[in-house]
Amino acid sequence: MFKNTFQSGYLSVLYSLGSKPLQLWDTKVRNGHIKRISDNDIQSLIIEIIGNNVSTTYITCPNDPRKNLGIKLPYLVLIVKNLNKYFTFEIQILDDKNIKRRFRASNFQSTTRVKSYICTMPLRLDDGWNVIQMNLPDFVKRAYGTNYVETLKIQIHANCRIRRIYFSDRLYLEDELPAEFKLYLPIQKSSNSIK
Repeated sequence: MFKNTFQSGYLSVLYSLGSKPLQLWDTKVRNGHIKRISDNDIQSLIIEIIGNNVSTTYITCPNDPRKNLGIKLPYLVLIVKNLNKYFTFEIQILDDKNIKRRFRASNFQSTTRVKSYICTMPLRLDDGWNVIQMNLPDFVKRAYGTNYVETLKIQIHANCRIRRIYFSDRLYLEDELPAEFKLYLPIQKSSNSIK
């Protein structure tokens, strides 16, 4: 999809405020829902993925299973809300040995396991909104001793709320990011007012 696109800075694959936020994504729902709703904490539209079983309700990018993302940017950033339910996401990458490898992070896993084609890892989320940053070349090097080439697919499973998913050429400080890439939490009004 993006193989022939010039890639530097940021490359967004999901933005909840866009006119068609799931345009690049395929959706699968069984005993759950995937919909755009308003989140009270950030007072903004988000994508909510809810399901009784994390394996049967998810979104996948790209939406065509015969295509690959072809994203070479080394950092994956997800802005997600912890709903205090089981949640997992998975990315598929290609390494310099031309082997497809998957990395799956879940908040219900307690240990990291590395197998030939998949590495499963625990994911610790704080309450509320979280910014998850993955250094893909580092993960590939540590798990398999090979070099990261590109990201092929992303799958986000229930249960979470998503504001944005993007790739970047490096990790950016909050004040370096464009406004639409930041997660603004509303300013709490003080209950101590002077009368």
